[in-house]
Amino acid sequence: MENFQCEAAALLPATEEARNDARRRVIVDAGIAVQGSSNTMSAVEYLRTRDIRAHVIERVLLEPHRRRSVS
Repeated sequence: MENFQCEAAALLPATEEARNDARRRVIVDAGIAVQGSSNTMSAVEYLRTRDIRAHVIERVLLEPHRRRSVS
């Protein structure tokens, strides 16, 4: 039983990280949509106010060929 609890506890950080990554992916996708429907500066502001890192904002908005592919 103790071994199972240790294994389950080891999964928690990965689960939390995956949840945060999924949340950020939704935000970034919305930022890309804002760029398409409005302009780049609006998209930058949208992403910045949602705590997306500057290097990610630059990559996804200014270098679309470097966006990660959807799996």
